[in-house]
Amino acid sequence: MPQKTPVWTPELLEAPHNTPDKASRVRTMFNAIAPRYELVNSLFSVGRDAAWRRKAVKLACTRPGDDVLDIASGTGDFARAFARGGARSVVGCDFAHEMLTRARQGGVTTNPLRWCEADALKLPFRDQAFSITCCAFGVRNFADLDAGLAEMYRVLRPGGRAVILEFSRPRNALARRLYEFYSAKIMPVAASWVSGDRTGAYRYLPRSVVSFLDTEQMCRRLRDAGFDSTSATPLTFGAVTVCIGYKSAKWH
Repeated sequence: MPQKTPVWTPELLEAPHNTPDKASRVRTMFNAIAPRYELVNSLFSVGRDAAWRRKAVKLACTRPGDDVLDIASGTGDFARAFARGGARSVVGCDFAHEMLTRARQGGVTTNPLRWCEADALKLPFRDQAFSITCCAFGVRNFADLDAGLAEMYRVLRPGGRAVILEFSRPRNALARRLYEFYSAKIMPVAASWVSGDRTGAYRYLPRSVVSFLDTEQMCRRLRDAGFDSTSATPLTFGAVTVCIGYKSAKWH
């Protein structure tokens, strides 16, 4: 049954990352918008979302021997991009059941691609199971960012990398004003209409960007989680950024 009552009220949107029951609200929201999620992403990024994912896969230096875990996989676009990019195996996990339902219906690749319904903060995988962990537009939705980054680190092998593709605020003042006007005023109304959303998802999503960490803070949190070094690559005038955390190749 469609969600008819708002999940995100104006009061909650004042500080969305401090909402005590953030996880349940995020899950409800994504289950509700799953049917038209990919359509909205493509329309309101003007098709750039696919290019951003391809670039992140390239920056990850994906190799034929890589085993990839895509966290907060949603409908599976990022997982499929890694599969097409030559990884040996890819697992996409998400805690929103309706998102995974669409992911499973999303087409066939030549690489092994599996799906798992799981919480990013409690991944059901052994230590050092993957050579790449990744997350596209999802870490800001974690109820506990540090716990999520710690899990990304835990399941990585020595020498592995965590690839985070996330929205960011352009440094150029004019570009930032245009971007934030679009994301705060135009996109929420139009995306809600296209998707038929009543949860407040497309008001939450831009608020969750401007109230989230900047790129330097994100890289610092990756290092705090144990990553030996980090890199950050802005795309499309800084509207999105690929942050990569590199796990030391040395065994501890």
